[in-house]
Amino acid sequence: MSSLSARLLVSVSLLLIFFFGATIVVLDSAFREAGEQAQEDILDTQLMALIAEAEPNNRGELEMPFALREPRFGNLGSGLYGALSDESDAPVWTSRSSLGLNVPYGPRPASGAHSFSRVSLADGTPLMALSLHVQWELANGELKPYTFSVAQSLDSFNAQLASFRRQLFTWFAAIALIMLFSISVVMRGLLKPLRQIESEISDIEAGKRENLSDDYPDELSSVARNMNVLVGSERGRSERYRNTLDNLAHSLKTPLAAIRSILAEQRSSELTERVETQIERMNDIVRYQLRKPSTAKTESFGVVAVPVDKELTKLVDGLHKVYKDKEPDIIVDVADGILFRGDTGDFLELAGNLLDNACKWCTSKVGLTIRPLQGAAVDSGGMQMVVEDDGPGIPEQAQEALLQRGMRLDENAPGHGIGLAVVKDIATSYGGDIHISRSDLGGARIVVTVNPQ
Repeated sequence: MSSLSARLLVSVSLLLIFFFGATIVVLDSAFREAGEQAQEDILDTQLMALIAEAEPNNRGELEMPFALREPRFGNLGSGLYGALSDESDAPVWTSRSSLGLNVPYGPRPASGAHSFSRVSLADGTPLMALSLHVQWELANGELKPYTFSVAQSLDSFNAQLASFRRQLFTWFAAIALIMLFSISVVMRGLLKPLRQIESEISDIEAGKRENLSDDYPDELSSVARNMNVLVGSERGRSERYRNTLDNLAHSLKTPLAAIRSILAEQRSSELTERVETQIERMNDIVRYQLRKPSTAKTESFGVVAVPVDKELTKLVDGLHKVYKDKEPDIIVDVADGILFRGDTGDFLELAGNLLDNACKWCTSKVGLTIRPLQGAAVDSGGMQMVVEDDGPGIPEQAQEALLQRGMRLDENAPGHGIGLAVVKDIATSYGGDIHISRSDLGGARIVVTVNPQ
């Protein structure tokens, strides 16, 4: 995620999930334990009520009255069950509520001890059971062992627990959403200076303003100040370069004019035309080198969208004229609507140097393919340029050396050995690279990528 706001929201969301999750677990555990304790207290009360209503009969045995004070013991399906058993665990009495059911009350406890246990009916209904083993003293002083047992269905308790959990999750989810919304609103205000500095930098790139404003928080004021210093420094340096190249241009004007005058006196129109083409190309190069630093004079540091198709058409037409004797077949395959985001001269330097080298060394075929980088839009400026030819190719051991200024594969061939070095410099300045390999056509295959950010 490249967005700072998104990173903060995701981080806060994870923290909320962790802390709210821990809180939910603690509250759920506390509620469950309190509920279970309440169920045990209720069962203990019901057990004491049973013991209070037990009376010995004239045979010296305990018995329970027909109607108990707790009516649920006499209602089928009430969920409350009771039983009285003797020392052999034989039932002496069972509540009418357990008619037709085999209610397990758990193991018999030790004499005078309580025993809570969780059991289930045959249909899976969960129960909480409580048993108490007592030594009942009869009228004649004889002690006779009995076990009183009660059991309570947990369906109602489990339903309450499930309802509590739903409410817990609902309320915490609502609180989390409200907190995330509030945090996002707060972050929007806190990040406003960052959006402001981004907008002002874009205005500087487009030439709409000269410097960043100075009304930033303390944390960003030094950034704005250093950026202003950098922009001012770059403008001053570009101005010095522009003046230097202006002087160079004026120095070259006279020799170029003299060459044209001499050519005009020659009778060979074909020679004149060919040399005029090279002179015009020299003028284009001078104008391009002058235009690069002069962009600082317009106060614009931005880039423009260069239509690749249009520029390549003019470039290929010019190469056909330069290499009229060789007549190379230049095949151009360009993605529809692809744009180069940068200086037009930079694009012409890239494509021009590569195509010029390919035409110079090819036998008859030159191929140029331009596609967007993988995953990039055609108008993003990111592209891959592939130039191939059917010439002798470039030996693998010389590929890296040719990217250095002044290095040439054939010293007898015309040129100065800086074309590929210029291509590499421009590609690097646009976040790209250059790679040389063997083409399927038999000659060199040069791949240049640009990825302006």
